[in-house]
Amino acid sequence: MQGYSKDKIRNVALISHGGAGKTSLVEAMLYTSGTVKRLGRVEGGNTTTDFDPDEIKRQITISTALAPLDWKGVKVNLLDTPGFFDFQGEVQGALRVADSAIVVVCAASGVEVGTEKVWGYADDYDLPRIVFINKIDRENADFDAALEQLRKFFGLKVFPLQFPLGQESSFQGVIDLIKMKALVYKDKTGMTLQEEEIPSALQAKAEELREQLIEAAAESDDELMEKYLEEEPLSEEEIGTALRKGTLEGKIVPVLCGAGTINYGIQPLLDLLVNALPSPADRPPVKGALPGKEEEEVVRETDEDAPPSALVFKTLADPYVGRINYFRVYSGAFKADSQVYNVNKDKMERIGNLFFMRGKNQLPAQAVQAGDIGAMAKLSVTATGDTLSDRSEPILFKAIDFPAPVISFAVEPKSKGDEEKVSSSLARFLDEDPTLSVERNTETKEIILSGMGDLHLDVIVERLQNKFGVEVNLKKPKVPYRETIRGTSKKEGKYKRQSGGRGQYGHVFLDIEPLPRGEGFVFEDRIVGGVVPRQYIPAVEKGVIEAMEEGNLAGYPIVDLKIALYDGSYHTVDSSEMAFKIAASMALRGAIEEANPVLLEPIMDVEITVPENFMGDIMGDLNSRRGRIQGMVPGEGLQAIKAQAPLAEMFSYAIDLRSMTQGRGFFTMKFSHYEEVPPQEAEKVIAAAKAEKEES
Repeated sequence: MQGYSKDKIRNVALISHGGAGKTSLVEAMLYTSGTVKRLGRVEGGNTTTDFDPDEIKRQITISTALAPLDWKGVKVNLLDTPGFFDFQGEVQGALRVADSAIVVVCAASGVEVGTEKVWGYADDYDLPRIVFINKIDRENADFDAALEQLRKFFGLKVFPLQFPLGQESSFQGVIDLIKMKALVYKDKTGMTLQEEEIPSALQAKAEELREQLIEAAAESDDELMEKYLEEEPLSEEEIGTALRKGTLEGKIVPVLCGAGTINYGIQPLLDLLVNALPSPADRPPVKGALPGKEEEEVVRETDEDAPPSALVFKTLADPYVGRINYFRVYSGAFKADSQVYNVNKDKMERIGNLFFMRGKNQLPAQAVQAGDIGAMAKLSVTATGDTLSDRSEPILFKAIDFPAPVISFAVEPKSKGDEEKVSSSLARFLDEDPTLSVERNTETKEIILSGMGDLHLDVIVERLQNKFGVEVNLKKPKVPYRETIRGTSKKEGKYKRQSGGRGQYGHVFLDIEPLPRGEGFVFEDRIVGGVVPRQYIPAVEKGVIEAMEEGNLAGYPIVDLKIALYDGSYHTVDSSEMAFKIAASMALRGAIEEANPVLLEPIMDVEITVPENFMGDIMGDLNSRRGRIQGMVPGEGLQAIKAQAPLAEMFSYAIDLRSMTQGRGFFTMKFSHYEEVPPQEAEKVIAAAKAEKEES
């Protein structure tokens, strides 16, 4: 796979709703091109791109895999991406480095919510695309219905270049609308394709669809439009050229069909991929910035003679080789046994071996040229999203826009004493997965694992056990409540102990009052006349600070409090810092009891974006979560709802929102402020805290 020029490379991401058959389609393309010698099956756990044990077990794609092949002298880098929402970060990484996309649609299921989402992602990256309606051989397959849905959702620029000859168990080939021939499969391998005349029963349908196709192709070229209007026939070559132009400009989205699992429809797909989708040379020059001068735009042509530059879009933790970084070269060339500059980290990295990855297999490479995708191992500081370039002529590419985690759980080791092992093991996954977050909450003393959904986190838990031998449970995180007071109070605290020899004596009077929300803590020294000697006042302050760490109501930290030390007494022999610290703690606890203590909870700013028809359900659900609507911002078929809601009610919101909106809704959430917990809710929290304390 060495030495392809930029015009002989196609970087294509396969994207779809989960279960549309991308992995089987990739396997069929590898088989048809002669890259693999047998057709693997997802159910058999032997496909090229689903090689991870979790993928084989669950029979779904979890992370993007690369599968290069050669078709008629063109190198095709296929990026097989996950279809499930929980792994959409992998899709974003793949689309960032792809030059085009194949949108895979199941002939039985049609356009699903995931189809809409990935189509939107392809729009965000301005990628030319083709559609492959897969699984024509399945029960309930309906090509016409799927096509009608595609045109309804994505517009009339979606044009079929073929339609199936038979469906379900009678599927035997396709009607090619450019050649106006039936392409019929003559054996069960899907490798023997024979041209025949179109059956008379399908002739009228073929002519009608061809007429629509020729009109669409002609619209992309003025000369062809003139010929078309004058009713002159267009040659196959003219139609093909116009189709390519329309596809590259996004004015046409060609539709093909077939069945990946039986290898039908694959040769025409590979032909169209090579002939109509863009090479790196067809795409606009890549833009970046000068390091440290992000406002200064730098443009880099896809040229083998330009200074080298690349973007790392994926990191894989290989148990044998260590970390493998996947990268797309935008200019120049990267060579084995050389050095490269990591612009983000301002560090030089040594490149040892280079490879092209095909699934888990490493194909050695001496160099990776402009426009191509390669991999390198054992880089010391390089991570996903980093730019690699020449130090003398650096460029910094914009980082990949990975989605933020939406669901969090507390991680509890099944074996006591495994906390550090859990933390270090989870940290290893952060290199691979930018949509994962791990933090230790110092208040609740929990390890918090955040991700894109419950399936995402289930996979991480399984990998913890399989890779590192660590077993954990996931549970709902504790809410970091706070306590404060509404009223004022004065209280005496005296600590006096005599036990033979020198005793202990500390005596203080404290005056407490609430501060405005968010003000924290103020300590005031009002001692006059030395009734409490100066050397003991820091101990008094330390005593109240330590007492504030565990409140009276439910053991949560006390905040927004002004404490004044205004009187006290001491003993010349028995007084000590420890005695005054204990006395201050006693005084504060007593004062809090009499100052109308209340519980506070974190309130989050939430922005929820949903299709308009789900607005009623979403707003009703927010009300049930004690949420408050702050406003609404209309968009194209979507509404953004701005609201505030307690964190305690939002832990499972990602799953619930997905269920309520059939996967079409999404949200962001960030901390806003603390406010009082309603009395009825506060009683539950206090009772639960007391029960936990008694149990421990």
